[in-house]
Amino acid sequence: MSLRTSPIYLEHIEQVKSQSRSEGIAEGRTEGERELVLKLLTRKLGMLSPELTARIYRLTSDQLESLGEALLDFQTIADLEKWLS
Repeated sequence: MSLRTSPIYLEHIEQVKSQSRSEGIAEGRTEGERELVLKLLTRKLGMLSPELTARIYRLTSDQLESLGEALLDFQTIADLEKWLS
């Protein structure tokens, strides 16, 4: 029996594949959340500066979700800046 046909090796490979898929799905979800939040902010507040956009790109998925809810109350760019601080 070679290493590549070993049950332990095959199980390890399946675990790595599963983890990679999960990470890819989570990354895709976060990217989708980020794009939606940026579209909503742009529609509500107008074009965002590159600096604000970069700050939004650094937010976690949980932070993006919170921002998505908070932006409903924003009236100005200053509201967004305050939220990001």
